Amino acid sequence: MNQYLNLWTAFLIYVRTDIISLYALLNSSWKSKMLKTASSILRLGTESAFEVLARAQKLQSEGKKIINLGIGQPDFQTPEHIVEAGVKALRDGHHGYTPANGLPILREAVSADLEYRHGAKVRSDNIVIVPGGKPTMFFAISMFGEPGTEIMYPNPGFPIYESLINYTGATPIPIALEERMGFAFNADTVLSQITSKTRLIIINSPANPTGGVTPKVEIDKLVKGLLEYPHIAILSDEIYSEMLYNGKKHVSLLQYPEIRDRLIMLDGWSKTYAMTGWRMGYAVWPDQLVEHAVRLCINDHSCVNASAQYAGLAALTGPKDDVKKMFNAFDNRRKVIISKLNNIPGFRCADAAGAFYAFPNIENTGMNSRKAQDQFLNHAGVATIAGTSFGVSGEGFIRFSYANSVENIEEALYRIEQTL
Repeated sequence: MNQYLNLWTAFLIYVRTDIISLYALLNSSWKSKMLKTASSILRLGTESAFEVLARAQKLQSEGKKIINLGIGQPDFQTPEHIVEAGVKALRDGHHGYTPANGLPILREAVSADLEYRHGAKVRSDNIVIVPGGKPTMFFAISMFGEPGTEIMYPNPGFPIYESLINYTGATPIPIALEERMGFAFNADTVLSQITSKTRLIIINSPANPTGGVTPKVEIDKLVKGLLEYPHIAILSDEIYSEMLYNGKKHVSLLQYPEIRDRLIMLDGWSKTYAMTGWRMGYAVWPDQLVEHAVRLCINDHSCVNASAQYAGLAALTGPKDDVKKMFNAFDNRRKVIISKLNNIPGFRCADAAGAFYAFPNIENTGMNSRKAQDQFLNHAGVATIAGTSFGVSGEGFIRFSYANSVENIEEALYRIEQTL
């Protein structure tokens, strides 16, 4: 009897072992179907303006009247002659690929425009046309960012800077932009943060989200100090270079020949010509990097849309009347929004020197940035962006875009005041 019992026990153990093995195999097979992405993809951030826009649109679809002072794009139409140039290009049969770095005639026009506006001579071979401003950021940060390196960036600043730095595995080193300095960088502070690991410094003036403009004296000091660090590249984001107020003049880093061999200058059409959806930008690259940039274009997007490039050409070479009207409208709105923000209890707002953003301090309301953003949207029906969306130094602030009518701006601020 014991003999049969032992045999039966052995059989059950054998079967149990097989069942466990089968379960492990099935479990392993199930797990193997779980996609395993590179860890770097989890380090990518986002741009909160688009998230707030989606929430605002959802509320609108539910019948709520939302005033959007969150999104950073002009509320004007692209000038007609620019649109017509794009349409004509399509009708003329410009449907194929263009050179990866852009149409030669467009790069020549960019070169002429830079000389006219900044007094800087730039060879067209150093100009690379890209779909918007972000590709240049991505290319530059990818070239210099890797584990063990450091990249400096403005904070509060455009959120994609920090996101891409994290993506590469480099360490992001914030350049604190302080309210008391008009949100301009302090050159001595920037230079003091440089280490043996620093590979790239990003600056942005006029700045998003603050509207701050760094004075020439600080830029002079930074350039002079960087002569001691010839291995460090500079990315100068000058996308708002034609939007300055109160007689301020833009200072382009292209005007400093002593750093041109390591300067990447970013600009484009989106803000100046109300062409955000056309996806048109460019960068001036130094000789030692331009081939890398073109190769990245080939690998990333092949080339920029042909008809959009002809539209961009018309923007640079055609009349500027509509651009002047848009700028004057922004200037008028700036005066209105700054004045009214400073009359709201708990708000304090410095005058915006550039771009089309106001960045008031709201600490005295008793709310943090995220709570204020949510309250303004959910209870006042006004879309704004929390200062913390632009970095830790943005706590206590809210970004308002005045790319909206004066009537809507006044109504929005009235609603906000009623919720406090």
